[in-house]
Amino acid sequence: MDREHNQRQFWERHARSYDRSMLLLGGPLPRAIELAAQAVRGAERVLEVGAGTGLVTAALARSAQQLVATDYAEQMVRQLELKVSRAGVGNVQCEQADVYALRFEPGSFDAVVAANLLHLLPVLPAGLAALRRVLKPRGLLIAPTYCHDQTASARVLSRLLALTGFPGQRRFTFPGLQAALAEAGVQVSRAELLPGLLPIGYVEGRYLES
Repeated sequence: MDREHNQRQFWERHARSYDRSMLLLGGPLPRAIELAAQAVRGAERVLEVGAGTGLVTAALARSAQQLVATDYAEQMVRQLELKVSRAGVGNVQCEQADVYALRFEPGSFDAVVAANLLHLLPVLPAGLAALRRVLKPRGLLIAPTYCHDQTASARVLSRLLALTGFPGQRRFTFPGLQAALAEAGVQVSRAELLPGLLPIGYVEGRYLES
């Protein structure tokens, strides 16, 4: 419980400075945002988990008919609401929500976007199962994820981030990310490695029928 509390408090403290950190680490983000927006184009209802300050949210909103954007840190949600308001997108509902305790009914969404979240989840299989529950059958999971173990420079930077208290739970390689999703029952339909100081593995796919 203490560990979970400390992780949440990290994001509460850094909500206002998070966008500035992306000046260093956000090199792969424009392409990831472009791909995610393409993937949800025309979707009726989309859920964004771990939306943070809304770096991806406006682009998703402009592609989907309705977007529910969530984060579990209160201060992140406040920044998210500000960014959504400034972007002038009216089809976004912002709310505080924990991935492991989503209030939505099973099969509520055509797509779920989990951008740069999977490496932060304490229990990855349970998190992916929670996302599967709220997706419609054959709904699309979009999971661009920082790959902290992909290159030597990324490994060094990742360890430096850890010294600041950054609550990373695992260091993915791009193949390892795809393997973790496959193990959870996701049939990957698109995968692209986006280079940067911390590369992003862009992955999208659909859960296999159980």
